[in-house]
Amino acid sequence: MGQAGLRVENRTRQCVLVSQGRVAATHWTRLRGLIGVKELAPGDGLLIRPCNSIHCMFMSIPIDVIYVGEGDVVLDVDPGMKPWAIGRPRKGGRYVLELRAGAIAASGTRPGDRLALSGGEG
Repeated sequence: MGQAGLRVENRTRQCVLVSQGRVAATHWTRLRGLIGVKELAPGDGLLIRPCNSIHCMFMSIPIDVIYVGEGDVVLDVDPGMKPWAIGRPRKGGRYVLELRAGAIAASGTRPGDRLALSGGEG
């Protein structure tokens, strides 16, 4: 799925969004994304970069999506994206976080929040 070891914190809400994530930064890993994944455990996530929009084609699970811009600031959220959905591009998007459905509501993440990334270089 990509290089492992990513941790993402929502500094604004003082919570961990991703504790065991991966980065998709190559053409192949970005294209594949979460296709074939049957379940995301709490703390799992995928960071796709560069990216300002996603699709859920060929996926079998709903996901929460966080669109992030310059300075690791949340631009927008798309909770509960269903399989086969297509997200619209977000202007200024640098990367996208794909998370277990329900993660956005559980963390209270919203536009304007500031994230902090560590690990998962790639």
